[in-house]
This record gives sequence, structure tokens and C-alpha cells, in this order.
Amino acid sequence: MKKSFNASMRTSIDTMVGEISAVIKLHSFRLYGSVVLDDFRLGWSDIDFIAFTKQTIEPERADRLLLLRQTLSERHPDNPFYRCFEGVIVHLKEYQSGQYERLVYWGTSGQSITNRCSIDPFSRLELSKYGVTVCGAEDSCLFKTPEKSELIDAVRQHYKGIRRCAVQTDDSLYSCGWLLDIARCIYTLRTGDVIGKTQAGEWALSEHLFRDEGPLKRTLVIRKDPLAYKDDATIKEWLKTLGPTVQQYADMLEQELSHYIS
Repeated sequence: MKKSFNASMRTSIDTMVGEISAVIKLHSFRLYGSVVLDDFRLGWSDIDFIAFTKQTIEPERADRLLLLRQTLSERHPDNPFYRCFEGVIVHLKEYQSGQYERLVYWGTSGQSITNRCSIDPFSRLELSKYGVTVCGAEDSCLFKTPEKSELIDAVRQHYKGIRRCAVQTDDSLYSCGWLLDIARCIYTLRTGDVIGKTQAGEWALSEHLFRDEGPLKRTLVIRKDPLAYKDDATIKEWLKTLGPTVQQYADMLEQELSHYIS
């Protein structure tokens, strides 16, 4: 396992898998994202997963699964990992056919029972190339590796989101996370691969991508120990001022994207 899998996290993952399995039979449970890229940072990162079931998720089972991470967090208030799980629980055959009757989605802003499932190209690349199956059948073959054109388009869409959503920033740590996202996007454009956010920031510094490296260096300090900075008043004030800096970094991403105009 990766270094990110400390004993407590691994126990939490095993417990989560067991709790889901107690509700519905699992075909497999696959991790991706920061956990498998050796870049999980408690207080910032998620535990990204996709769980395939062997049977259709009927309404009663969907209701039981919907709030499972909150239930486990309440049952184990000293465990910080259960609230970090984000992903989908979906019937394998529905995923393979692309026709969805019912699946359970856990996201940053909440959870829902839905009939839609969309896995972006970045996630598909992580799932196919770096994903780790911790329960059930090895399932990397279920994820089609995206073409370079798909990754470029995904970066372009992310760039548009940065221009739209990060003109002004708040005091959340995610405000400086935009800088790491931009670095990751440029890395993907140049290599056709994905990398952890911390590693992307370090790579960007080694390549001297940005004229003003100070904000990125400060972001990396925060990224490596988010819990030490999330309530720091000075950091909060700085985070609220980052809009112009994010847009300056986005100028570099725009320049990089200009090489891929079709």
C-alpha cells in the first residue's frame, strides 16, 4: 500500500467496506485520488472511491447507504476519516451499460440518490492507471483510459471554472488549492498523466512555471499540514486576497492551453 495508508485510515477503509457490504453485496471497492497518489492530507483531502454492487440498489438499500458516512462519524466521533469518503455506489451492470436506475453519490457538499453517473477524464485516468482495489475483483479493466484529447478538453473546462469561480476567494484552504490545481493541469497537458497536488506544486516550482512563486511556496507549506493552518487568522486573511494571484497563475494555464487549439 501507499504511504498515505496509515493504520487508522486502513482500518477506516476496511470498516467502510464492511458496512457497505452489510447493506448490499459488493463486486469491488476501488480507491483513487490523493490516497493512491500518496498525497492524502487530513483536513484537506478526500478518500475517493467507486463501489460496484452485484445487485440493483433498491430504494430501501439506497436510503440506508445514503447517510452511512455520517452514521459512522457519529458512531466514532474521534475518527476523522469517515467524513472524508467521497464517491459513488453503483450496480456494476448499470455502470457497464451506461443506463442507470439508481445509485448513491457522496460528495463534498452532500449526498444524493440519483440516476446519473459521470466520471471525468482525470478520475478515469487515476482509476485505470493508479487505482487500488481493496475489496473484491480486480476491476481496472472497467475504466477506459482517456485519450489525450479528452484530458485537454477536461483541462480546458477546468480553466473556464477557474476564470468563473476564482476571481474572488474566501478564507477556505481550498482558495490556495486553486494554485495547485493549475499546476496539475499544466502537468497533465505536458505529460498526459496525473500527479498528486503536492507533487504538482513541487514540480511547478522546479520548472519555474510562475513568475511569482511565493504564493505557491506558501500553499505547499499549508498543504503539507492543513490542520495546523486551517484556523490561523493570518492565513485566513491571506486566503481571502488570493483571487488576483489565482488569475495570474491561470494566465499561465491559458498560455499552455493555447498550444492545443484544435
